[in-house]
Amino acid sequence: MAGTMTITAEEVNCLIHAYFQDSGFQHSAFTLRMEGRLDNSHHIKKHIPRGELVELLSKALLYSEVEAHWKEDGLASNCKNNFSLLEHHVCSFDADGQSHPSTQPNGGLTSLAIVGDTKSKRKSVTPSSEDGHVEKRPRREDEDSESAMAVDGMPKTIPKEHKTKGATLPKSEAVTVLRAHKSGGKTVFVASWNPTSTGSLITGARDATIMYWDIPTNSHDGLVVSSLQPTAKISLTNSAKADLTSLDWNKDGTLVAIGSLDSVLRICDTSGKTYMIDHHHKGPIFAAKFSPSGQWIVTASLDNTSCVWDVKDKRLHRQYRNHGDACCLDVDWIGDSIFVSSGGDCLAHIVSLSGTKPLQTLKLTMVRCNPSRTRLISGSDDTTARVWNLEAILMDKMPAPVVLKGHTKCLTSVKWCPYTDPGTHELVATASFDMTVRLWDSVTGDCLQLLTDHSKPVYSLSFSPEGRLLVPGRRKLIIIKTGDKVWSWSAGMRLGIF
Repeated sequence: MAGTMTITAEEVNCLIHAYFQDSGFQHSAFTLRMEGRLDNSHHIKKHIPRGELVELLSKALLYSEVEAHWKEDGLASNCKNNFSLLEHHVCSFDADGQSHPSTQPNGGLTSLAIVGDTKSKRKSVTPSSEDGHVEKRPRREDEDSESAMAVDGMPKTIPKEHKTKGATLPKSEAVTVLRAHKSGGKTVFVASWNPTSTGSLITGARDATIMYWDIPTNSHDGLVVSSLQPTAKISLTNSAKADLTSLDWNKDGTLVAIGSLDSVLRICDTSGKTYMIDHHHKGPIFAAKFSPSGQWIVTASLDNTSCVWDVKDKRLHRQYRNHGDACCLDVDWIGDSIFVSSGGDCLAHIVSLSGTKPLQTLKLTMVRCNPSRTRLISGSDDTTARVWNLEAILMDKMPAPVVLKGHTKCLTSVKWCPYTDPGTHELVATASFDMTVRLWDSVTGDCLQLLTDHSKPVYSLSFSPEGRLLVPGRRKLIIIKTGDKVWSWSAGMRLGIF
């Protein structure tokens, strides 16, 4: 006897939650997850394939069509009316008013159109190949061209090498997957290369562990693929709320500052040994950064403060409360004795280590200094980025900034190009929730490149050290001057790249 078919509210809610995430409705997904208490359901941890809800609804619609068109010993093949989820179906037959049963297994079934906001994708009901295999759901163009995905989200095949004139590209086999973060949660949030030791990498994850890696390299053949294991592993705490948020090396590559949601600042050396630990913050630490000389570390915390530590003496230098009741979200160094902090109050304060009050205050959120520490770029929820002259600001002149307009949603990341050709202007890149990346002339404000490959928001940006290549945080590698995509890799449709 066949088992009983059951459908629970939890299962339906998890399907709708996955649909919201796939469609980019993050706020709706979050609301459903909270109100439905899905974190308490074992279903939320299950892998739900992309488009599963639409797939199940499609099958139900096909069953309804068969049920409505079954006539004695066959299927009516001449009904003109389409089926839809919300409309009651009324058959409309040919002019002769007769039903003509089909002798084919799928006779009478028309192709099913899955309609989105801008276009419809058709999925044939009849088998599309000789062996009877049916494509389960419409494939995205970038799925076909970039990689075939395995069940666990890792690439079953690596993308083929893209040929671009003048570019030294990664080999087709040049992808190494580092698997070590497992206990407590697999999401890897932060990674940072040692600035002085080639191939030395550190990663931090939701499982409150730090991994040190030694990645072998070859100047001719690119990355050497092997079953790599971490050279050191640090379990920071047993706390369930210790997601890693920030990793930053000092200029010598001898110490790394570690920020975490457990509110603790840690500094470790290259072997993983703890150099310093401090519990001064009373809220999660969002950023921890060394000053250019490595003498100081500044942090940003949810406890509404930024703190500066003396690295050599291993002591707190000063705690700053310039954002009132708003959390401090980010920090960056302007020089070795001046830093800028930004917060939830949409203000950025330029602060000297010799005082407590801001030297200047700007209305902005996300901030980054250029390599020469002479200009500042800010990103904001108002969809713009602004470039400021720091030298003029510190002299109380407050000139008008260069405004970078073009994004249609709030910005997620801003980044300066680390190298500028002689006689040219510095370049900056911005990413946004509008799923685009833009490359700008920081002096004129002109948009030089608009990258529209992504189908979801782009969260991070990274330039290559020589400033020739750009990695917009989801999976592309871009030649800056031409905007050509030269290489790509996908971690899976439901996995973000941080």
